[in-house]
Amino acid sequence: MGLYKYVTNRTLKNKAGEEKGKIKVLVPNNSDTAQVEYVCPECGFSEHKEQEWKRPFVVKCGKCGVSMKIPKLKDEIKREKKAAKKAAGA
Repeated sequence: MGLYKYVTNRTLKNKAGEEKGKIKVLVPNNSDTAQVEYVCPECGFSEHKEQEWKRPFVVKCGKCGVSMKIPKLKDEIKREKKAAKKAAGA
């Protein structure tokens, strides 16, 4: 990670729960500006942009306006485990 204080590369689900999008975020050590590349999970629009880095980190699609929130990975894993446990028990 050396040059960056935050790096992520994730798939994004649309409202139907299908993995249709992706997002990559890089925040250099000496900056509070995130470099973002994404493919919107709803409309498929892709864009590269820069925006202020702050938590919670939310990117808005430049075409359809859908908000793509990037939760902390630890919180995302907990939520997925809970959903899987609930589905298995149903």
